[in-house]
Amino acid sequence: MELDFEKENGLIPAIVQEASTHEVLMLGFMNPEALALTTETGLVTFYSRSRRKLWTKGETSGQRLLLRELLVDCDQDALLIRVQLAGAAVCHEGYRSCFFRRLEPNGESSIVAERVLGPKEINEEEAKR
Repeated sequence: MELDFEKENGLIPAIVQEASTHEVLMLGFMNPEALALTTETGLVTFYSRSRRKLWTKGETSGQRLLLRELLVDCDQDALLIRVQLAGAAVCHEGYRSCFFRRLEPNGESSIVAERVLGPKEINEEEAKR
């Protein structure tokens, strides 16, 4: 199967979901090299658009994503990655999921989750991705 990396400048979106609970944890982007490293190592690796380099989630924070299953959408241009979270949080702000804000009808946002890691537990390097 050939994935279509050409629609988005060589990258495809990768939705990360906790395998056992189905909670959506984050959205990242992969290039062919990130996908290959993910399948080879079992540790989810992304391409950082801001830093223009590969990064394996948790390489500095220890909050790793262990690959459990890779699913491809019908257009073959997006991935759903089911993982086991090896740690307490995915979000660099200390929340379990990056999706911790709800957009209200009035346009305001509200925090709907509890922070599980404090500022001292969040690695600065991970926050720069």
